[in-house]
Amino acid sequence: MRFSLVDQIIELEKGKSITAIKNLSLSEEYLQDHFPGFAVMPGVLMVESIVQAGAWLMRYTNDFQYSTILLKQTKAIRFNSFVTPGKQLRVSLSIQKWEDNLCTLKASSQVEGEAAVSGRIVLEQFNLGDKNPSMTETDAARIQDLQTQFRQLWNPSRQTAS
Repeated sequence: MRFSLVDQIIELEKGKSITAIKNLSLSEEYLQDHFPGFAVMPGVLMVESIVQAGAWLMRYTNDFQYSTILLKQTKAIRFNSFVTPGKQLRVSLSIQKWEDNLCTLKASSQVEGEAAVSGRIVLEQFNLGDKNPSMTETDAARIQDLQTQFRQLWNPSRQTAS
């Protein structure tokens, strides 16, 4: 199962920043339990939208050199409003620092112009084959799959209603 919490990338500047959107639909299964009678996107999934958008920025910046990007750390995460079905979470990140395989990004998000979640995240990039050479083919297949997904999310010539 794949949790894709980025529906479209609307702005992307290599090595600098990204803005992406997640449209929340009532049909998303986790909303049935979170919460009955008051469906809202769980905070951890709001953070995951930020992580996924940051990972797309890193992949694009590095020309998809790495198969894996994971959350290493969150800093000063602040939740300010809910994301309810029918609303759009707009996530923006900018690179603050990049040392070796660790990238620190400043993140903010909005729902209808109101702050939703903000903070900083640290993402780590690597290839599975670096630690286990038998995983090199898995890296290549994963990178190819990620490039296909990316082409679906980012089309610089497409105009977006936000």
